[in-house]
This record gives sequence, C-alpha cells and structure tokens, in this order.
Amino acid sequence: MHIVLGGTGHVGSALARELIARGEPVTVVTHDPDKRGEWEARGARVAVADVRDSAGLREVLRSGRRLFLLNPPADPASDTDAVEKAGVASILAALEGSGLEKIVAESTYGAQPLERAGDLGVLYAMERALESQPIPCSVIRAAYYMSNWDAALSSARERGVVTSFLPANFRLPMVASRDLGRAAAELMTAPAVESVVRYAEGPRRYSPEDVAACYASALGRDVRVEQVPRERWVEGFREQGFSQAAAESYAAMTAATVDGLELAQDPWRGPTTLREHIDGLVGAG
Repeated sequence: MHIVLGGTGHVGSALARELIARGEPVTVVTHDPDKRGEWEARGARVAVADVRDSAGLREVLRSGRRLFLLNPPADPASDTDAVEKAGVASILAALEGSGLEKIVAESTYGAQPLERAGDLGVLYAMERALESQPIPCSVIRAAYYMSNWDAALSSARERGVVTSFLPANFRLPMVASRDLGRAAAELMTAPAVESVVRYAEGPRRYSPEDVAACYASALGRDVRVEQVPRERWVEGFREQGFSQAAAESYAAMTAATVDGLELAQDPWRGPTTLREHIDGLVGAG
C-alpha cells in the first residue's frame, strides 16, 4: 500500500492517479472529507487526517508500506515558515513506529540552510532530518512548478498582464505537476532500499516572458510581463494577501533564487511543455 500525503493537491493527485493506473494500491491522505467520494470512485482508499496530529497520522502510515511525503503549503496569510516547520516536525514524529519500508519526499531546487526563506530553508531542514532517521528515503528536488503561474490566468485574460517577481527574462527550470507524479511513481515503485536524490524538471527552461507568450497564444491576445522591482517585493507580496512574515520569507526565497539559481547537471526531464500546461489550463477554464 502506497500512502500519499497531500493526495488531493497538484502533485499528490498526479502521483495517486499514476499509481492507480499502474495497478498499485493507494491511500490518499487529505484533510478534506468532501474529497472521499471522488478518490474512492477512482479506486483509492481515503484517509482523512491532519498532518499536525502525529498520533493520528502514524495510524494512517501503519496501514501502508511506502509513503510519499509532501509537506502541505501554509496559508500565505499565516507565518508560513513557522506553520510549515511545524508540519514537518509533526510528520517526522509520525514516522517513528510507523513500520514503513520506504519514503519518497518532495523537496525543491535550491534547498539550502537558510532561515526565513520559505521552502528553500524549510525543505532543506526536512531533507537533513530524513537523512538521520532509519527508513530508506529518496528525495525529489522539484523545479519551479508550472502551476505557480495558474493564478496569472485572470489578469492575463482581463488585462493582458502576467505579474512576476522574477526578472522578465530570467530563465529557470520549471516542471508540470503531472510529470512530477510520474517521477515520484518511479521512485515509489523502485526497490525499498534505494535512496537517491532526483532533480526533476521539464523539457527546457523558461522565463516569465515565455509564460506571457504562452498565455498570449492560448488566449489570442497580447500579454506582457509586469515585473515587480526587487525593492517592492515585500510590499508586492503583502498586496497579494501575504502576512508580513510570509512576505519577507517569499522575498528572501525569490532573492536566493535570482542570485544563486541551482541547476542540475543531469536532471530527470518530464515531457510536458509550458505551452501544453497553459493551453490545458485555459481550455479547462
């Protein structure tokens, strides 16, 4: 039995669907009981659990042998670093006595020992903690999610604008959630003793200008990048509803990415292009 934390999110649901398609038994873990019927209809078991409840989560983990660990993202209106660190600590506590034989954990490109820099620091600490516990663990360092640009659909459609905190011509690795699901499925079904770090990205690297061009093509209208200058990053995140603490963390994460982008030498590459992702998003909307 494969246990998929965050099984109703972008990456977790892609993994769950891939495993089910391969005939593998799957338990989708979600905090939303309304998702039960949808996943049971697909052939999965569903466990409603809160990652902050270590004892309850441990009972769920005991029902399976392999775990996909994705730390749930915090509400940006909260202190995201504090909430996500607490989530990691609770999940790590739940691993003790779980009887699991293997873990596959989702991390990020650029994870490094930073404080108050969002996922870069939180997931780096998670990686180190997983290294020190006894269950064999593989890590996916995922590129920038293409789905991070989904929120730009409304402004692209209505105003012809994609707002970006990254420089308009800054190219970075990006990856589609469905491809991360495939990458995770490969590791979940690999021998239990295998412990690897896999960098995962799409077929090529993209810039915010490429995002605008893809939206322009899909929507049939001109779309341009509206770049938020560095000195306004914190203010810009605050305008989007982030707490002060979260805005500062995300600004620090953006700075670390722009100033020291991590690039993998030989990454696993998914086939989905940015244009395919945005075409699908616009078509679904």
